[in-house]
Amino acid sequence: MKLLTEEIKRTLPKLYSQEEVTDPMVPLKFFTPDSSFTWLIIEGDEESEGDWLFFCKVVSHLCPEGELGYVRLSDLEEIRGPLGLPVERDLYWEAKPLSKCK
Repeated sequence: MKLLTEEIKRTLPKLYSQEEVTDPMVPLKFFTPDSSFTWLIIEGDEESEGDWLFFCKVVSHLCPEGELGYVRLSDLEEIRGPLGLPVERDLYWEAKPLSKCK
């Protein structure tokens, strides 16, 4: 599965564009289908050689309340869960404020 489509690349908020927003929108969600990790993508920018840097909230069994931070697309593409499954994009995700993401 392609994690980023051309449409997502065009419409994803740029890094720091929601920095002053109290409850930023989360337009994109990635997850491991065979584990408990979820990346709620808030913003992103393309870096060199087609890689992307995302600002996101990561939620997992290790940190159920979640933690804000950065992740690169190339890192997400390398991750495999315990059964060897790659990270997927939630095809049914609808953008919502971060406070509404569970």
